Amino acid sequence: MHTIVSNEMISPNTGKMIVKAEYVAAHRKAGQFIILRIGEKGERIPLTIADSDRESGTITLMYQVVGKTTTDLSKLKAGDIILDIAGPLGHPTEIKKYGTVVCVGGGIGVAPIYPIATAMKAEGNRVINIIGARTKDLIALEKEMRETGDETIVCTDDGSYGRKAFVTEALGEIIAREKVDLVVAIGPLPMMKAVSDLTREKAIPTLVSLNSIMVDGTGMCGGCRVTVGGEKKFTCVDGPEFDGHKVDFNELLTRLGSYRDEEKTSMEQGHRCALDGVTGYGK
Repeated sequence: MHTIVSNEMISPNTGKMIVKAEYVAAHRKAGQFIILRIGEKGERIPLTIADSDRESGTITLMYQVVGKTTTDLSKLKAGDIILDIAGPLGHPTEIKKYGTVVCVGGGIGVAPIYPIATAMKAEGNRVINIIGARTKDLIALEKEMRETGDETIVCTDDGSYGRKAFVTEALGEIIAREKVDLVVAIGPLPMMKAVSDLTREKAIPTLVSLNSIMVDGTGMCGGCRVTVGGEKKFTCVDGPEFDGHKVDFNELLTRLGSYRDEEKTSMEQGHRCALDGVTGYGK
């Protein structure tokens, strides 16, 4: 069991949780993730490790409130318990001296891009960060990203903060003005696809971190399979990072919608349970 140290909403739909997980804190590397289960009857969901503190034995998780489990997660308070945290899982990002690295984070994707940008900078790379969201309220970790990058560009779709632009526009301008040796993009699938399409034209190596449906996180269930370079891969054990130029994004978009109806039903049932004064995990 893992004790929550703090849990707060840092935007209307984004939560930031610090939780005790000593083994994970001691061993995690940039790019890895955990799978958690709140209670005995809860589902297992993957979350990227945004940060960790070895001395206190804690990890920082950021999550977007989009379904029943993340809604329940947002209601937990300091001192509450998370039953299971498994990890660190997945291959860590290959951190080395590339030269100029552009880290692109969209929405909640800024959480997993932050430790990668930090590690890339520590390795001696020139790091340019581009972070984007639909509106100002959804921008996350701006302060941290500015501190870790040589340059940070903020974009919003509606122009409510930073530049009114998609992250691909800012990326295109950077590519036009200087040599880029690696792009790392994490965020919504359409964003990662657009970034990969842009860099493919310029032959710039591009890594994307995929958010496939997962159950066990160890390669047994096959739920997270994706097609990369014409071959079937499991996101949990072969990834989560892949060559963005080889990912079949259209297939993955279709797979992510497989349980949309079930998720809607689960949310509705959870709402009814809350009105009845029960959590839903005991039913």
